[in-house]
Amino acid sequence: MTFHVANPVGKRGEDIAAHFIHSKGYSVVEMNFRKNYTEIDIIATKDNVLVFFEVKTRISGEYGTPFEAITKAKIQNLVKTASLYQSTHPKLPQQMRIDAIGVVLDKDKSVVDIEHVENISGF
Repeated sequence: MTFHVANPVGKRGEDIAAHFIHSKGYSVVEMNFRKNYTEIDIIATKDNVLVFFEVKTRISGEYGTPFEAITKAKIQNLVKTASLYQSTHPKLPQQMRIDAIGVVLDKDKSVVDIEHVENISGF
């Protein structure tokens, strides 16, 4: 049996990202939507677009940048899960995209950098 154990650094990054996108005019619809083995960190709307956010958080550069952790396979899984989510929520906007947010924290978990990249899937 597998249990999902919350990653405190990842959770902190997702909370920071949610506040960040809210300040940019997005309305958060849902956080941590899970289907099978894929999770969408944040689902939000802005300007009649349904936006699915992948959030990656790092404390150091030891494992690369946050965006280097988003693989082609991860994007493909996000596209499938986003399409499923959209089909089961017909009242939400039909136009959609997948964005990424990279959060870099210092050792005290304070924000060093946050970056938002739109439309990482190309649809």
